[in-house]
Amino acid sequence: MIHHGFIERLVTAALHQRLFVLFCLAALIGTGVVAYRQLPVEAFPDLTNNQVVIVTEAPALAAPEVEQRVTYPIEIAMMGVPNTEQVRSISKFGLSMVTVVFDDAVPIYFARQLVAERLADARGRLPDGLDPVLGPVATAFGEIYQYLIEGDGGDPMSIKTLHDWEIRTRLRSVRGVSEVNSWGGLTRQYQVVVDPARLEKYGLTLRQIYAAIASNNTSFSGGYIEHSSERYTVRGVGLAAGETDLSDIVLKATGGTPVTVGDVAVVAVAPMPRQGAVTRDGRGESVAGMVIMLKGENGRDVAARVKTRMAEVEQQLPEGLKIVPFYDQSEVIGRTARTVRTNLVEGCLLVIGVLFLFLRDVRAALIVATVIPLAMLTGFIGMRVFGVSANLMSLGAVDFGLIVDGAVVMMENFVRRRPEMEAALAAGDPGAHHRHDRGRLFAGPAVEVARPILFGVLIIIAVYIPVFTLEGLEGKMFRPMAITICSALFGALLLSLTAVPVASSYLLSLSGGHHAGPWFERLKTRYVAHLENAMNHHWRTIGVALAVVSAAVASIPFLGTEFMPRLDEGSILVETRKYPSVSLAESIEISTRVEQVLDQMPEVRQVVTKLGRPDLATEAMGIYQGDVYVQLHPTDEWTTGRTTKEELIDAMAASLSQFPGMTFNFTQPMAMRLDEVVSGVKADVAVKVFGPNPAELQRLGEQIRVLLAGVRGSADVQMEVLSGAAQIQVDVDRRAIARYGLNVEDVQDVVETAVGGMPITQVLDGARRFDVVMRFPEARRTDIRALADLPLLAPGGERVPLERVAHLVEMSAPEAINHENGERRIVVQTNVRGRDVGSFVEDAAARLRATVTLPAGYYLTWGGQFENQQRAMARLRLVVPLSIAIIFLLLFVMFQRLRQAALVLLNVPFALVGGVAALWILGLTLNLSAAVGFIALFGVAVLNGVVLVASINRLRSHGEAIRPAVLTGAATRLKPVLMTALVEVIGLSPIVLSHGAGSEVQRPFASVISGGIVTSTLLTLVMLPTLYEMIERRATEER
Repeated sequence: MIHHGFIERLVTAALHQRLFVLFCLAALIGTGVVAYRQLPVEAFPDLTNNQVVIVTEAPALAAPEVEQRVTYPIEIAMMGVPNTEQVRSISKFGLSMVTVVFDDAVPIYFARQLVAERLADARGRLPDGLDPVLGPVATAFGEIYQYLIEGDGGDPMSIKTLHDWEIRTRLRSVRGVSEVNSWGGLTRQYQVVVDPARLEKYGLTLRQIYAAIASNNTSFSGGYIEHSSERYTVRGVGLAAGETDLSDIVLKATGGTPVTVGDVAVVAVAPMPRQGAVTRDGRGESVAGMVIMLKGENGRDVAARVKTRMAEVEQQLPEGLKIVPFYDQSEVIGRTARTVRTNLVEGCLLVIGVLFLFLRDVRAALIVATVIPLAMLTGFIGMRVFGVSANLMSLGAVDFGLIVDGAVVMMENFVRRRPEMEAALAAGDPGAHHRHDRGRLFAGPAVEVARPILFGVLIIIAVYIPVFTLEGLEGKMFRPMAITICSALFGALLLSLTAVPVASSYLLSLSGGHHAGPWFERLKTRYVAHLENAMNHHWRTIGVALAVVSAAVASIPFLGTEFMPRLDEGSILVETRKYPSVSLAESIEISTRVEQVLDQMPEVRQVVTKLGRPDLATEAMGIYQGDVYVQLHPTDEWTTGRTTKEELIDAMAASLSQFPGMTFNFTQPMAMRLDEVVSGVKADVAVKVFGPNPAELQRLGEQIRVLLAGVRGSADVQMEVLSGAAQIQVDVDRRAIARYGLNVEDVQDVVETAVGGMPITQVLDGARRFDVVMRFPEARRTDIRALADLPLLAPGGERVPLERVAHLVEMSAPEAINHENGERRIVVQTNVRGRDVGSFVEDAAARLRATVTLPAGYYLTWGGQFENQQRAMARLRLVVPLSIAIIFLLLFVMFQRLRQAALVLLNVPFALVGGVAALWILGLTLNLSAAVGFIALFGVAVLNGVVLVASINRLRSHGEAIRPAVLTGAATRLKPVLMTALVEVIGLSPIVLSHGAGSEVQRPFASVISGGIVTSTLLTLVMLPTLYEMIERRATEER
């Protein structure tokens, strides 16, 4: 319990040691400025869960084999790793990606160490030649810069080579960059195209060619020799330098005549088979790069360093080539930073204006206004200590009115008591004659309001404590805000109790009146009359209040609900999906036409499509999938009559409906990555169905997809593709290969060489490395007939067509197999447009329960943003009562009377009225931002009640009767109550009215507080005095 004497001693000590207080202020300013300069700047806090991604490329394996032989062994090894929350995976042709999600408290490098240790055990159970690697140390927001390399200065292969070995290498050396990925273009490799007929002629096998090339491309050391007085190292150079060296490698000698690789094959530079491509603006293919930021780095600084290095690189590009950025996350950071800065500056100026209006004293207003920057410096120190970056959440909802509340109450009391202090000075009060002793004169008025200020601000700080208990995404979003506001409020509290009295003792003039002006005197007279009337008809007043509160509470279920409003990133990302068996060439052609359609819209500035996956498989997309980055002109330049991004998306969806069989999902780059990385789902709502049989999962998924598409508000409904990939399956006939003296490996070598190419070695060119692979001619692998005729050479020299030892069957095969915690699952996802997510899920769940019957062994869960919303709201159902309990406890400590603590707590339901009304008026949903706003509002709402009740209690302690004390106390506190309410509402008004980048995230929070303050102020001024008289009169009568 905080004793009254402690507060009195603190305030008195500050006024007695004014120079020491000024020295502390100087130290605060210096420390705060240093902390501010060290703060990292982001658009949004890092919301990514703590995860490690294991990527294994298996070029020769189809999805079922990848699942069984690669994914399962790795998943089993990861099960039981300490502090893991989830293990999920995707198995596709040639790729396994396993994601291990850890508890947020686990350091990322320790998590990677744990995974690496388990991975070492799993490697022994994987097929030979497969090497699992850990993905980059990055977050969902790590893709900070993406660019194209374009021009007529080279062909796709030379541009890709330039990027891989020059540009990419230089960018990877930039501090804060984790990885630079390549996408699109043609990767250079040396292909040994073997002629099967010549193999048969010379009696050679593929294994012999493989062994000869591998053993003839090496360097060696012979140690050293000493001759005379010198030592010579002996170095053997046997590396192949290019096509000629590879062609001249000897395979065997026949009759003294050597048979070389060139006799049975053509060695040439050719492009590597690829799993992805990049196109731009409907003009064809391009080469793209993606810079991935290291986790924990400052996004703005890293992007600036990357662009500086990029400018240096561009100067050294071959003539005709240029670098064209198409995604720069620092632009989003800059737009949100400008929004935050504008809101803060406007809020600060408006608060200062209110202070001048009420205090009518330049010095008094400036002293209070000075608390704003000083308190913010305290906030910056707290952010630096707790590792919080400067972003939309940590700074976007700071209310300067709230920060100066304590200083306003303190200064208003000085101004009101100024005539008394002037009289004391005129009467020759000892200690008032000399300027350096004026501190004693201000001690009395300061101590008078110090306790209400202390408890009022402590209550506001205390209600943020439960915010620290939020988990998952919601915790990462709002803990930074709570840290910033609590740090700033703590600084503002200390400043109000120490620096404001000290500054006032130096600067505040004691001459002049304390009136705000004739207008305020008239307002006060009318207020007292209305208050007395309300007290005379207290039951009517209470009835009206109960009716208003009941109406507000009854309307809450009709408010729409969602997890969080989406941050407008200023661009659109369209996820496209074609039929799974589409070829890369056809996929590129379709994507080019999609770009041409989008590029015709006047709002669109640039369109870039990324198909499939990049060289470093950080994404598990197939070539039938694409991400279309649509850069937009600023909305104030739009000329089509469309004014919002939602209207533009509707127009895009209508235009793209001309592509049959394609599905489109409209989102934003950062939002998509966040959804994908955190939950594995790229939409607002998802239904996850778990079960053992892929075919049954596909059937259930299709049933749910149709159901969701029929629910009002559904948009971009998609189902994960599990099957539909075209496949030629080669079933080896073991009896047949036994008859010819062959084995499965011989068949594997022929098929692998003919289709995908068999990797042999690498050709070194300085720092560059190019693969050497062995393949059959194109004519030998065009269709199933050509594959059936592939020749195998039996030990006896007989030529055996593949169809004699294997059955070749065209079939539809699994395209992807998804696991979550070891179980197979399928996801049906949808975005929600035109209504809130909560009501959409209620309708969809009701239809699903009535329509879909799950077989035994199958179950479903809801995911996506809805999953986050449910978890957050469940947590808030515990947090809100805890906040109210903390408020009540502090009120009881303040007043030492349960009835008065309960009386002031009645501000909470009246504040609820204004918060709900604000959501209705502005058309906002009840989301997490609004919910946290209500938590903050409950603390803010009781501040004025604390000051008013304390004032009435003080008058009664001096012998006044209940009603005179209530009327006098209410009239006396009218000005500070109105001032604090106005500065709080005015301070938040720029956020409520803002339409800048990021404002949609903070507007519900600010709107709830602003509306709640209006109604809670009415309670403080009317209902609270009325109830105070009733309760205290009854308590007096009972005694």
